[in-house]
Amino acid sequence: MNPSPHGAAAATGALARPASPFALFIAFSLLALQGFGGVLAVAQRELVDRRGWLSRAEFIELYSIAQMLPGPNVVNLSLMIGDRYFGWRGALAAITGMLFAPFLIVIALAASYERLAEFPAVAGALRGMGAVAAGLILAMAVKMLGTLRGNLLGPWLCALLGLAALVAIAVFRLPLAWIVIGLGLLGWGLARWRVALLDARAAHRENGR
Repeated sequence: MNPSPHGAAAATGALARPASPFALFIAFSLLALQGFGGVLAVAQRELVDRRGWLSRAEFIELYSIAQMLPGPNVVNLSLMIGDRYFGWRGALAAITGMLFAPFLIVIALAASYERLAEFPAVAGALRGMGAVAAGLILAMAVKMLGTLRGNLLGPWLCALLGLAALVAIAVFRLPLAWIVIGLGLLGWGLARWRVALLDARAAHRENGR
């Protein structure tokens, strides 16, 4: 398969950009229609790998902010990406594309769910979609690990924060809000410490000349 021109642009370091708010609407509509069980992994593939609108580091930064804000993180992400390129028009186009088609599909499925749920094939398909969604998220996490090399905290501190989040969720089953606020503040404090440390080292080198 030949790489898309957007992907080729991203590979050479020159990020592409959507041509218009309508292009954003189409992109996020297609993205939303692929997101069975979760849109995040599909968003990374479409926006970073295929279209080249964001680098992996930029995607991680925007997703981190979206995760800290209230509301669905992918919706927050679409708003920020749309606003980045076309202001409020881009934000409106992106969020409309993200929500419009799934809204219609969910309304149609909800109206017929009681009948469809009686069929074992439907229940099996839903369980299968959940497994695929988990695999997509895991694959996205592995691909995003490369961005930690250039992170201010370094790969080891990032890995420790990630492990702490995993233990808090899987072992202690803490509420997600507590984890995001607690570990988010800890990460912010560590980043401030690293900045101060790097500034002190730079000042020491300057004074030593």
